[in-house]
Amino acid sequence: KIEFKEETINYGEVEKGKDDGIRIFEFTNTGDEPLLIRNAKSSCGCTVPEFPKDPVKPGESGIINVTFNSEGREGLQTKTVTLIANTIPNTHVLAIKGNVVKQ
Repeated sequence: KIEFKEETINYGEVEKGKDDGIRIFEFTNTGDEPLLIRNAKSSCGCTVPEFPKDPVKPGESGIINVTFNSEGREGLQTKTVTLIANTIPNTHVLAIKGNVVKQ
């Protein structure tokens, strides 16, 4: 089992190209077995997830960094990252959203 501190991060309003774009999703393995995240796939090439490659022991926590590149984007944005893990269900969807404004 995996439990996230939050599954959606609203980063509010950011200036196009000014924000570092990194959002951090914190999670805890609430199951009885080591948690293995097998893959993380984003809905857009502008969004890049980084996840732990090693198993996370029961009771331990970890982070998933999601980097969003706002360059070339404008207006309301919602991007998702789908995780595949050894959990039931085996997929989990995380989201970042916000409003990209001109400089």
